[in-house]
Amino acid sequence: MNRTSNDLPRAMFTPRELADLTIDFYRRNYIEGLFLSSAVVRSPDYTTELMIRTLTLLREDYGFSGYIHAKAIPGADPLLTARLGRLADRLSVNIELPSSKSLALLAPDKKTDAIFQPMAQIKQEILQSKAERQKFRHAPAFAPAGQSTQMIVGASDETDYHILKLSEGMYRKYGLKRVFFSAYVPVTHSPLLPSPLSFRPPLLREHRLYQSDWLLRFYHFQADELLSPDHPTLNPQLDPKCSWAMSHLEYFPVEVNTADYHTLLRVPGIGVVSARRILSARRWRSLDHTALGKLGVVLKRAQYFITCSGKMTPALRVTPAGVLRALTLLEAPALPAPYEQLSLFPA
Repeated sequence: MNRTSNDLPRAMFTPRELADLTIDFYRRNYIEGLFLSSAVVRSPDYTTELMIRTLTLLREDYGFSGYIHAKAIPGADPLLTARLGRLADRLSVNIELPSSKSLALLAPDKKTDAIFQPMAQIKQEILQSKAERQKFRHAPAFAPAGQSTQMIVGASDETDYHILKLSEGMYRKYGLKRVFFSAYVPVTHSPLLPSPLSFRPPLLREHRLYQSDWLLRFYHFQADELLSPDHPTLNPQLDPKCSWAMSHLEYFPVEVNTADYHTLLRVPGIGVVSARRILSARRWRSLDHTALGKLGVVLKRAQYFITCSGKMTPALRVTPAGVLRALTLLEAPALPAPYEQLSLFPA
């Protein structure tokens, strides 16, 4: 839709207009921060300069202290990117598509090297800023909320396994705080893209990828534990943690009164907070199922995978087929509703 070759009317805010609009909304308590992005105007350097002028007006002229997330422009001069990071709380560089092949096919003006170079720079600037602030309390911060990225899911044929491996690699190499996934929604006709007439945005797939990403970031899972080249697709019927547990029943049941923190995190229904509460509470008493419920454990999931002092939930019958059926039924009400493109015209 926004490709430069498309003959469409263009519009943009000037830095002053955008700064005035933002501070006006902020003072009326309509917003708490600004997400600043832009298409490339003239050149990456010129576009970044416009963004810097906008943020300088907000920070220095208007005294805006709210949250600012700015999109760094691939190809911009590193000095400009560094200046942008001094004004924003978070920077992001969108990877757009999960592979160089897809990027070359669907966005030929964008190059993977041009995307990863500013990511590497932002990582180094953040590390340098943290070191400086340890020595000098008033040293300027650089993107203190870190950096993130986003990729479109469903416009190309990469598998869930490929996407998770890419996300995992970026977390490790560039120290990202977050990878965002966006289900592809057709807005234009192109032989290179799925047909708008028959294509449904993969909202459930996007949901499962976010759940898997959460496991990578907070539950110490690895992408190779969740998927593999032979099984590259996430289960649409089960959340990834339950799916992993059903594929590794040899690790269960887990005794909650003796299991370590990392083992507890692998149990469906036990999260980061409830695992820490378990470790704290069991120092003073032996925990039973009632106590676990009070600690925030989701027993309707966890009951199939735990014991308390060697005992499972009374009268609970556990068979692989029965557990799978029960977990699938639990998941059904939480699944995203089917997507439907609304029409402006009566049928």
